[in-house]
Amino acid sequence: MGRIFLIHLEGNNYSCKHCQAHLALSDDIFSKSFHCRHGKAYLFDKVVNVTVGEKEERLMITGLHTVVDIFCVGCGSIVGWKYEAAPDKTQKYKEGKYILERFKVLGPNGSPYSIMQDSQMTGSDTDDM
Repeated sequence: MGRIFLIHLEGNNYSCKHCQAHLALSDDIFSKSFHCRHGKAYLFDKVVNVTVGEKEERLMITGLHTVVDIFCVGCGSIVGWKYEAAPDKTQKYKEGKYILERFKVLGPNGSPYSIMQDSQMTGSDTDDM
């Protein structure tokens, strides 16, 4: 096994809650109005320091999507998923974007998932599971 090189992000970033590897910048959040099994999830345009799993069809609240799970390269923890394809034309905006589950990442100030933080946010995107 070779040496792991992690990308260090400058600015407010989200990181893996297990190893603190940087994953995404706050500026790259597309939406904070998504849900997963553990609560809130955020849709990002870009993430770093992740590897992808196998493509699979997953039935979500908004319909069938082709997704790949994403794993932290630092520790191997699953941190969310990437949308590969969405058959419904109203869901095409998700393709190529990433979901980070708030339960599995630390916020920009190093804070873990907090219901208090998320209860202050509003949005109109469709929830996914």
